[in-house]
Amino acid sequence: MTNQPYSTADKSTTSTEREPSGPIRFCDGRGLKRLIGAGLAWLERHQAAINALNVYPVPDGDTGTNMLLTMQSAYKEIQDSPEAEVGVIAQKVAHGALMGARGNSGVILSQIFRGFARPLEGVEAFDTVQFAAALRDAAVMAYKGVIKPVEGTILTVAREASEAAVHAAASSEDLTYVLERVVLEARDSVTRTPTLLSVLAEAGVVDAGGQGLFIILEGMLRFARGERLTIDAALGEDMDLHALHLESEEGYGYDIQFLIHGEGLNVGQIRATIDSMGDCALVVGDTRMVKVHVHSPEPGTPINYGASVGSLSRVIVENMQEQYQEFVLNKAQQPVAPAESLSGIGTVVVAPGPGLATVFESLGASFVVAGGQTMNPSTEELLKAVESTPTDEVIILPNNKNIVMAAEQAASLSEKHVEVVRTITVPQGISALLSLNYQANLATNVRTMGDAAEAIETAEITQAVRSVQIDGLEVEEGEVIGLVNGKLKAKGDDPAKVVMDSLQAMDAEDFEIITLYYGETIAADEAQQLADQIADRYPEQEIEVIDGGQPHYHYILSAE
Repeated sequence: MTNQPYSTADKSTTSTEREPSGPIRFCDGRGLKRLIGAGLAWLERHQAAINALNVYPVPDGDTGTNMLLTMQSAYKEIQDSPEAEVGVIAQKVAHGALMGARGNSGVILSQIFRGFARPLEGVEAFDTVQFAAALRDAAVMAYKGVIKPVEGTILTVAREASEAAVHAAASSEDLTYVLERVVLEARDSVTRTPTLLSVLAEAGVVDAGGQGLFIILEGMLRFARGERLTIDAALGEDMDLHALHLESEEGYGYDIQFLIHGEGLNVGQIRATIDSMGDCALVVGDTRMVKVHVHSPEPGTPINYGASVGSLSRVIVENMQEQYQEFVLNKAQQPVAPAESLSGIGTVVVAPGPGLATVFESLGASFVVAGGQTMNPSTEELLKAVESTPTDEVIILPNNKNIVMAAEQAASLSEKHVEVVRTITVPQGISALLSLNYQANLATNVRTMGDAAEAIETAEITQAVRSVQIDGLEVEEGEVIGLVNGKLKAKGDDPAKVVMDSLQAMDAEDFEIITLYYGETIAADEAQQLADQIADRYPEQEIEVIDGGQPHYHYILSAE
């Protein structure tokens, strides 16, 4: 057996293949670097499949994307490093993952790397026992990073995989063998997640975060075996990875919107065709008019197709990356908000659209971070926003359940006194910001803002991205759906009808104010017509209409 660590010859760091050389007893820093690269490459190939493992059929399945961006950030920390000490590489990976963590899955993954690195500090090259111990500490750290750990998630997969590593290391000095046992247990653990979490069983999926961790480990194993990193043979593809491809985070492409007019239009066929041309496709309408929205790197393709099936109107093409960069630059040097000068407390809020960003600014937010569904800001972005506020006390409003953990991680990294009010919807964030008391201290405001957020009822109207039966409703892909406080409560073909059904499920008549935030695919006059319908149905309530500009969701509603 060889006593040589992985990659002592230090082949090109862009290669994802290793020449098999028998049992491997040690792994140094260069070997760990290539294992991380292999895990990243394999995750990149399975990103879309992991995204599809979403319990609810809403267009925010981004677990794969968040884990990929987190892994990319981790790898960028080491891609140019010649360091041979494994402890140093492990620390760099942990730091990169920590700062680049996005979404709950990315934050947990960063905690896994953080725990993995701790026992390796000062270690030149790990053996099987040290590797197993590092995996065990990784799982422990991941559990500590979650306030209320839930079994049947990535946490379970990390723990059970580490237990397999400890058992295997007790009988073998071969790292490849130990990694094989880890991957087998991770795979089996993922398949068991629906038996531990009923919502997964109901939706007919396994845990997406757990699957992502399995894929990363499987990529490492394939490299350790000297195998090519290929797509699962069941998919009928063989995609040899000759280089690690790091996607740019600037790949937002173009936002394309238009109306198709005609006779006998086939909405289902148009939807299927548009869906194949890009991401975040939304196609609604009837036989005479169809509204199309899609994100694509080639705007001409969907437009040309639309023109081939009917006449076009209201064609809009926007460069999303330019919008995003302009949005971020505009926020970089904001003046001190009145709330800051009066209370000494800064506020960082996350907004998914330009209209909603304007709303938060008008309410005195210190810093607005662009983000939301499918575009979760990283820990580093939130930390920079916190540091940009001119106050020593800061409150973060994440306004999305998948941003809460990144916000809390950013808070823990700042030397300022930072608190996170765990708002999980935009209306909750608005209500919380409205309740900020300029004369109260930080602790009092955190309590008050939390109470205000909980008092808000929220409904979100979007389009099902897959067929599923959940919360007692059977939904077909492409149907408009309404989620009330995160639960599926309404469905249909018409967004306006789903809005009305969702309001009924909210018991809207029991509240005083109903606010309608319309998204980027909805015209102002269309939103106003719907508001008039709501006013007719609820004459005792005050109705407000606001241009939210949010992607993916036709409407966001609040009742208070």
